[in-house]
Amino acid sequence: MEIPQTVRDALADVPVDGATALEAGAGVGNGTAGLVDAGAAPVYAVTDHPDHAAGVRERVPEAEVVESDLQSIPLDDDSVDVILAHGLFNVLTNEEAAAIAAEFTRVAAPEAWLLVDDYDPMPEHAPIRRLFGVENAIAELVDGRPAYVFHPEAGLRQLFAGHGWDHERTKSLLEPVPWPEELFEAHLDAARRSAEPLDDALAEQLLAEAESLLEDAPSPTSRMYSLGLRHSTQ
Repeated sequence: MEIPQTVRDALADVPVDGATALEAGAGVGNGTAGLVDAGAAPVYAVTDHPDHAAGVRERVPEAEVVESDLQSIPLDDDSVDVILAHGLFNVLTNEEAAAIAAEFTRVAAPEAWLLVDDYDPMPEHAPIRRLFGVENAIAELVDGRPAYVFHPEAGLRQLFAGHGWDHERTKSLLEPVPWPEELFEAHLDAARRSAEPLDDALAEQLLAEAESLLEDAPSPTSRMYSLGLRHSTQ
């Protein structure tokens, strides 16, 4: 089972073997696969996306896929030993992040581990940040919310400290983060699909801005970090 090195590195110093574990926002199941491979059991993969749920079931049959909003996880209080949020918080608004932090706290067992793996905000003029800016502009016009929010590590530490989580460690998983041309192209395709409901002239203007950035890609920048927290019993 192929598992990204960033997932392996995030889990390397955490007591996963035999733990009840949860991947929050399972996506394609990279974190779920990593938890199963590291010996966690049971492993819950939580996602509200039906296509993602189907893909994780096929890829990681050992896991229990839970189709649910992360703000209302159908698990008991104090029932999870390890929570992994790998690349989750960059798609959450501040309000969503706060509600999900409260729900993580509810399901976490005493002394549970929480791993938040995400990206520092990018330099202002980085091509990939400018591309995300176009995606956000389109998303806000169409859905009224941004597509991406890159939370600084210190901000997430403060958020979880308010819910009784103690900081254990932070380590870099990637620095700088590579943004290969194929990933840049994938985000361009996503921007094109998202812009379909917009007025043609406005969509063309925004997409022309996004496509002009491809000339400067790829351009490695920023950092992917892993924030390790423990659920306080105080």
